[in-house]
Amino acid sequence: MNQSLSDSSRIWIYQAKEEISADILPTLQVELDNFAGQWVSHNNALRAKAEIHHNRFLVLMVDESQAGASGCSIDKSVHFMQAVEQKFNLNLFDRMTFTYEIDGQIHAASRDVFADLYQNGSINDETIVFDNLIKTKGQMQSDWRKKLGESWHARMV
Repeated sequence: MNQSLSDSSRIWIYQAKEEISADILPTLQVELDNFAGQWVSHNNALRAKAEIHHNRFLVLMVDESQAGASGCSIDKSVHFMQAVEQKFNLNLFDRMTFTYEIDGQIHAASRDVFADLYQNGSINDETIVFDNLIKTKGQMQSDWRKKLGESWHARMV
């Protein structure tokens, strides 16, 4: 599905705790595409897309201009992602794992380890972090990656 979605499209970002193995990425993308292509809300097809970023982030997007994602359809997406997590042996629901980038490499750390990395100077306010709480495709393009000192992550260190 290569449809272009508007910047106001709603998004959900699921982060794998570990980098996803390259050998499963094609199969995983097919499953994501199939889900996005069949995702409905109150019997209305959703204009949706699914992407994998940095071999770690699974992103579901819905352009709500033609049909909005309802509570039931969002629940279906969560159940789908739980099934993906099980099938591909991924950890997608640990919200206390933070991702950050150093020298083009993406790393993940638990909240405690992240705070320790900050305290010992391994990361600092200039370190790029990923804000998976953003809500729109436009925000993903402009605000997903930001300096730790400018993000909510700063409260955790």
